[in-house]
Amino acid sequence: MLKQVKEINDEIKELLLLADPSIEMINQYISESSIYTIEENDLIGVIVLKAVNESTLEIMNIAVSEAYQGKGYGKLMLKEAEKIAKHSGYDKLIIATANSSLNQLALYQKCGFRIQEIEKDFFINEYKEVIMENGIRAMDKIILSKLVC
Repeated sequence: MLKQVKEINDEIKELLLLADPSIEMINQYISESSIYTIEENDLIGVIVLKAVNESTLEIMNIAVSEAYQGKGYGKLMLKEAEKIAKHSGYDKLIIATANSSLNQLALYQKCGFRIQEIEKDFFINEYKEVIMENGIRAMDKIILSKLVC
């Protein structure tokens, strides 16, 4: 279902910016990551995976086009990322999001991820602009993990 891409075009970049509003932050991790898309006539979603160490793979970015949100594509991409991690020999998959990302936190936990760590003030210290979601300021980075079965 997922197709690996070697270069990001403007359409993929726009999707990445849905999940991470800083192109500077995206540029920091994109060159060391594997990028996968899901398409059915249109670009539906993108997921970016990066090795943290020999046993852990991190989902650096996951985004679904607004027209396709709420239709199960995010969950599908997370399941595919788990298959990629297992096939590549990783034991653990991690993903991080902001304290204000309520829908993402719910999705990740529904897919079996558990809160592992909270990095206080990450979004205050690392992002120049104030990020607001759901009427909540993004301040803390919540890191979730899942053992790959």
